[in-house]
Amino acid sequence: MEIGYTICFIQRGEELLLLNRNAPPVQGLWNGVGGKIEEGETTLSSVQREVAEETELFLEAHLFEYKGTISWAIDGGRTGGMKAFVVRIDDDVYSKPVEMDEGILAWKDISWVLSECNYGVSPMIPYYLHTVLNEKQPFHHHFTVHQGQILEYVKRKESMHVVVP
Repeated sequence: MEIGYTICFIQRGEELLLLNRNAPPVQGLWNGVGGKIEEGETTLSSVQREVAEETELFLEAHLFEYKGTISWAIDGGRTGGMKAFVVRIDDDVYSKPVEMDEGILAWKDISWVLSECNYGVSPMIPYYLHTVLNEKQPFHHHFTVHQGQILEYVKRKESMHVVVP
């Protein structure tokens, strides 16, 4: 399975800077920022570039905390994955929603994101977000999806000595 994407959750206190995406695969849903790892990029340089492109925040490499992998198998065939990161900031950027090329950026309370009846976030997020935000240990989160429904979710610890290229 190829881990060809990154995702980053930018946290400020009890809020996350999320993007309501204009394009698939999660068009119209709130999600972290990130995207495809381009040829020749390291995972870290990719997530830095994606954060800069989607938020106009140019953040130093040491601010990115590696939190593990999210992978999926869809309809018995398509597989993929992304490396997850968290950045914690104190800055008061984007005090109100702002439209960017990729979609609308806005701060959302973590409790809102994790609300059981919230159908406005990417459907995998409620499964792994608490772990990503609160555990020091990186985890691998794997989803089996059939016809848009999550059939299975498995979480296991990754090695503490994972090197993120």
